[in-house]
Amino acid sequence: MTTTVLDIEKLSIGLPPGADRAQAVTDVDLALRAGAVTCLIGESGSGKSMVARAILGLLPKPHVRIAGGRLLFEGQDLAAIDERGMRAIRGARIAMIFQEPMTALNPLHTIGRQLDEILRIHTTTGRAARRDRILALLDSVHLPDPARLARAFPHQLSGGQRQRAMIAMALALKPRLLIADEPTTALDVTTQAQILHLIRDLQREHGTSVLFITHDFGVVADIADSVAVLQKGRLVEQGGVADVLGRPQHPYTRSLIAAVPKLAPPPVRPASTAPLVVEGRKIEKAYGARGLFGGRAIRALAQVDVELRRGETLGVVGESGSGKSTLARAVTRLMPVDGGEILLSGHNVADLSRAQMRPHRKRVQMVFQDPYASLDPRQRVIDIIAEGPIIHGTTPAVAQEEARVLLGLVGLDPSAARRFPHEFSGGQRQRIGIARALALRPDILVADEPVSALDVSVQAQILALLADIKARLQLSMLFVTHDLRVALQVCDRIAVMRQGAVVEVGPTAEIYASPKHPYTAALFAAVPGADWQERASRPIHERTHA
Repeated sequence: MTTTVLDIEKLSIGLPPGADRAQAVTDVDLALRAGAVTCLIGESGSGKSMVARAILGLLPKPHVRIAGGRLLFEGQDLAAIDERGMRAIRGARIAMIFQEPMTALNPLHTIGRQLDEILRIHTTTGRAARRDRILALLDSVHLPDPARLARAFPHQLSGGQRQRAMIAMALALKPRLLIADEPTTALDVTTQAQILHLIRDLQREHGTSVLFITHDFGVVADIADSVAVLQKGRLVEQGGVADVLGRPQHPYTRSLIAAVPKLAPPPVRPASTAPLVVEGRKIEKAYGARGLFGGRAIRALAQVDVELRRGETLGVVGESGSGKSTLARAVTRLMPVDGGEILLSGHNVADLSRAQMRPHRKRVQMVFQDPYASLDPRQRVIDIIAEGPIIHGTTPAVAQEEARVLLGLVGLDPSAARRFPHEFSGGQRQRIGIARALALRPDILVADEPVSALDVSVQAQILALLADIKARLQLSMLFVTHDLRVALQVCDRIAVMRQGAVVEVGPTAEIYASPKHPYTAALFAAVPGADWQERASRPIHERTHA
């Protein structure tokens, strides 16, 4: 019989007064076995991340605490261990890959220094050997130029690169239990496939037990041995992956599976002849030190041309670091560009000052990739959403009333208006970010991975909401995503980016049916679980080597 690494017995986690329920999770029983991957799935707010944080003693006590049950890890009850005992376990025996790398990484230290700290504290390895190990770890998670990235700070990496750095840190000491909280959410499909293979290799070589929290059913089909389903803190179904995905018993599980976007050719849409609302011409942007201390510049955008018409959704896809988010920030003028033109309804805004740009801000709003980093932790949700309209002249009372309505539109109870961002799950925070972007009723919405942190059922709701608003207001969207299923569902046209350049652009149906560029074809081929419903019924060894 396979050894049980962690036995969760009747785990209950209490929430503070005023929360939407008394307990985040209630009487959860789950056994994590050596050499096996257990996927924990459920909607945002179902308690998945709370279970992970309880295991590592990272609950925000005293307001959120373990209210009952045991967490037996190799004979020790983690619920009863003091902080000093947990420090010896974290990183060395139990490691975690967090959902939001920008909040988990220290912004003041380089990636190499943060990796070195782990090795220095938990091992007796010498400095030279630690440096070699750091470079090997960064290379193992497929980060380009490991020596350069080891010297980089977190803000100098793309979202996907930061996540890969977090994964390298979690794998550094080859832990007995690896908790992965949405580890591939921010990654493009090709890197997703590499990371899933990497985690599988670790599990096979060292008998590591993996608790993998995800809302991506393709990932579940690719990596899981067993699946547990949480609904509002209660475990409603668990079993082998073939049974849960192929023959789900609980209505909630069936509803989640039904909400998964299909990787299928979309209907052919007629070409739009509406006026251009965004036109980028030969946009150039480079990152890197060019001053007193020199340094090599990284070309993020290389002569990029882009067009967006009124009422159209243009998808921008590509690998992490391809320039997708840089293009989004350039169009919204959240960063200066080094060359080219950015025309909003015919007005070139590329060289405008902040003051000159202010009249255009209301027309172009952005939903950010990382909802936690983009929300002010000191403000209540109602003030975050109402702030933009107030700045642009709406009275506070009207702006706050409209903010409550928007909370309802994005699937949150209006009573959440008085809470702070840290009191919400990652998916709920993303919905708050969407509500804030919609508050000014923009003409152009630039959405940078707007549903990447959301479970499939809420993802479907948000995409339907955006489609409805787009149709009613003739909203135009620049939609940045690494999820090709989502791109096929919502985009009229798709632009494929690689290494800062647009390598292919065309109608969505055409891009899917007959991609012209080999890179585009490779992206579609790498989608995790592309045929997951059929493959879920196979034995795990066949799915792993397929």
